[in-house]
Amino acid sequence: MTALPPLEVLVEAALLAAGRPLSLADLRRIFPEETVPQDEEFAGALAAVAQRASERGLLLREVASGYRLEIRPEIASLLAPLWNERPPRYSRALLETLALIAYRQPITRAEIEEVRGVSLATSILKTLEEREWIRVVGHRDVPGRPALYATTRQFLDYFGLARLDELPAPETFERAIETDDGTDGNGLTLAADLSSSADETPAPASAPTEAGPLASGESDP
Repeated sequence: MTALPPLEVLVEAALLAAGRPLSLADLRRIFPEETVPQDEEFAGALAAVAQRASERGLLLREVASGYRLEIRPEIASLLAPLWNERPPRYSRALLETLALIAYRQPITRAEIEEVRGVSLATSILKTLEEREWIRVVGHRDVPGRPALYATTRQFLDYFGLARLDELPAPETFERAIETDDGTDGNGLTLAADLSSSADETPAPASAPTEAGPLASGESDP
């Protein structure tokens, strides 16, 4: 029987191959049931992967859905010419709406319009829902029962956050919106600015977490 490589090598390879965040449950599925490593062993492996990544152009980050390897923000901007597709652009109105939902959730459309002082285009909410950054989590108990919007696990993942309490102060979000060029993907300054407040080396000294909680505090639909 071929000997398995060191756990940190397997974990690093899995993170690179997956192309998405991996939770501890995902990592456990690599192994037969009788040989699944203990949480403490995964913690050590993740710490080793984080250390190796820090010596290169990579970063191990813990986000809401688990752990992922990503290009360091300061290096990603230099690699932008490698991507041929033009990234989507987002309006200031969309980013302001997203900020209001993130910081005041759950919130209704009318409440967003009251704060912004202008009507909210249906297309903005549709775009945010299509990106899976927001979702309806309930209805306000008032006449008409308007929908309540909150952010999702995908929102946290995209902005490099594990939990809502890692969101920077609202004024930081506002400054990021002011300076963002409206692009998505590599070079998105808004995502980089927000995620810079999160721990850049998430692998913990103790047992790692299964996955961060959902922004809304409820389970995924």
